[in-house]
Amino acid sequence: MKLDMIRNIGISAHIDSGKTTLSERILFYTGKVHAIHDVRGKDGVGAKMDSMDLEREKGITIQSAATYCEWKGHNINLIDTPGHVDFTIEVERALRVLDGAILVLCSVAGVQSQSITVDRQMKRYNVPRLAFVNKMDRAGANALRVAGQLKEKLGHNVVMMVLPIGAEDRFQGVVDLVREKAVYFDGDNGENVREEAVPAEMVDQVAEYRQKMIETLADVDDQIAEKFLADEMPTIEEIVGAVRRATLALKITPVFCGSAYKNKGVQVLLDGVLSYLPNPEEINNFAHDQKNNEEKVKLESDASKPFVGLAFKLEDGRYGQLTYMRIYQGTVRKGDFIYNVSNGMKKVKVPRLVRMHSDEMNDIEEASGGDIVALFGVECASGDTFTTGEVQYTMTSMHVPEPVIKLAVAPKDKTAQANFSKALNRFTKEDPTFRVTRDEESAQTIIAGMGELHLDIYVERMKREYGCEVIVGKPQVAYRESISQRAEFNYTHKKQTGGSGQYAKVVGYIEPLPEDAMQQFEFVDEIVGGSIPREFIPACEKGFVDAISKGSLIGFPVVGTRVVINDGAFHAVDSSEMAFKTASIQAFREGYAKAGAQILEPIMKVEVQTPEEFQGAVIGGLNQRRGVILGSNTNEGFTTVECEVPLSEMFGYSTDLRSATQGKAEFSMEFAKYAPVPRMEQEKLIAQFKEKKAAEQK
Repeated sequence: MKLDMIRNIGISAHIDSGKTTLSERILFYTGKVHAIHDVRGKDGVGAKMDSMDLEREKGITIQSAATYCEWKGHNINLIDTPGHVDFTIEVERALRVLDGAILVLCSVAGVQSQSITVDRQMKRYNVPRLAFVNKMDRAGANALRVAGQLKEKLGHNVVMMVLPIGAEDRFQGVVDLVREKAVYFDGDNGENVREEAVPAEMVDQVAEYRQKMIETLADVDDQIAEKFLADEMPTIEEIVGAVRRATLALKITPVFCGSAYKNKGVQVLLDGVLSYLPNPEEINNFAHDQKNNEEKVKLESDASKPFVGLAFKLEDGRYGQLTYMRIYQGTVRKGDFIYNVSNGMKKVKVPRLVRMHSDEMNDIEEASGGDIVALFGVECASGDTFTTGEVQYTMTSMHVPEPVIKLAVAPKDKTAQANFSKALNRFTKEDPTFRVTRDEESAQTIIAGMGELHLDIYVERMKREYGCEVIVGKPQVAYRESISQRAEFNYTHKKQTGGSGQYAKVVGYIEPLPEDAMQQFEFVDEIVGGSIPREFIPACEKGFVDAISKGSLIGFPVVGTRVVINDGAFHAVDSSEMAFKTASIQAFREGYAKAGAQILEPIMKVEVQTPEEFQGAVIGGLNQRRGVILGSNTNEGFTTVECEVPLSEMFGYSTDLRSATQGKAEFSMEFAKYAPVPRMEQEKLIAQFKEKKAAEQK
């Protein structure tokens, strides 16, 4: 297959805009599937690209799925991506390796929150795109209004390539503005494309929009500008060439429309993919040469050059790891030895090379620059670069957003512990946005991800794929305890038993450390005159260190405390290290009770980005969560609010924020400091701690 006959494209959009349905139609018209099955269809089969049981049940896409098909002699590698913000990494890594994309929009809802996010991702990787206004059969459908939103909200320079014939339940087909032909889709599944003259009632509108198209092209393309200024009408070939050049240069976004569900307009979109989206040679891909101080090197999709490929997605199946790879340069064959540059030039053999068709694998012998294939049985991480060893190039990895929500998880059944660990290991390897940490203080396993749906799906997958039921709890907040004033202690520990007893007396005081102190605990020995022998001083210190590891208010560590011992007494026979350690623990508790003990909670620095119209709702929501607003600024219609909020109040915030802003706002948070909790909150926490202790002692 010649390189100019290959297209690598992705389909991305907001939730429920019809990406998977569009993919299904593309596969049907290109002959890859022989029957159409809809998402949540009545036959219960489900769309080809949603291969996971969970995807078919919920009617959503969770993992991006790859496939390939042929249209008019061209090979199209297609990746269908999820729409939920929770699975944003799937879109991110697909766009990282694709040459072009189709941005699908709903003809009624228009540009929605996730359309904005996806558009931002496309801009990050400079991906040329076509827009497809889907669902033209819905009540309230208006393709021209959506094109206007693309211009206003996303700043696209839009060019209508087709106009709809009718809309809503009277939507019949489209008019191709370049060739000035009306296109209808006949047959049970719209497979028979029929071209006719433009309907009489649309002639004026078609002339007006064709003129607008030529004017827009004249602004961005010199060849059309010359014709336009000379009052000449460009030919069809010249218009197609100009649209292609401007699209590749990211100067315009061609807009198509149709209804994938009603099988209309998809073939015209496929023609647009061939005409206006780039082949692998037309995109500049760069690598960094590790031998030459990370100098930028341009990669060429030339089969004879040294092989360079990027592993962009992993899946751990029953039979081993499946690695999706985009080949940027050279050729790879089954049985070749390749080197993992990102992992210290580790040598691996390619045991099996496949082309993916959703969850089916079709074996191939070789693949060359510009292809997207999968390797079977190669151990690596997401974002690793492979070469033949002649060159040491690495590709830039993709942008991985920080997790925003955490949950505590534990297996219900102790026997499932091995499967629980196995599942977590696999998920962290496959998904860079899914993090697993262990909280040493509360001895909990904490999973973190992009949203509540993200973590729910993983909990459900553990149950289904690993037979491991999981208990999901609220994660424990890591509180601290501290003192607010100086307090004296004077404690004598006496214990008389048969033989030598125990005797130790410790006198001194505890006080808060200054706020800028480097350490959280300081022990000062001011003993003079040998009232406590020198050999027992370390035992005293050990006792105090033990005492601060668990405060008496709610059992969390005590911080910011200085302990000073200045007097004491001992007994020549009965005193021992053990006695002084015990005396110190009790002395600390005695002083702690009088030192104005308080609970400290972690305060997070939270940054919320929201469209301007939701600023009031967002700030109101943060105030309800005991937030302190530090400042806000507005830029290009987006407001950034900076504030400090206690971590205990941030649970469930991602869901609340999305519902308050129609899903358009996003937030990030990081630890800022510890601060005292309000009095009411402190009393509540102490009462809960006492209840818990009482329950444990029963």
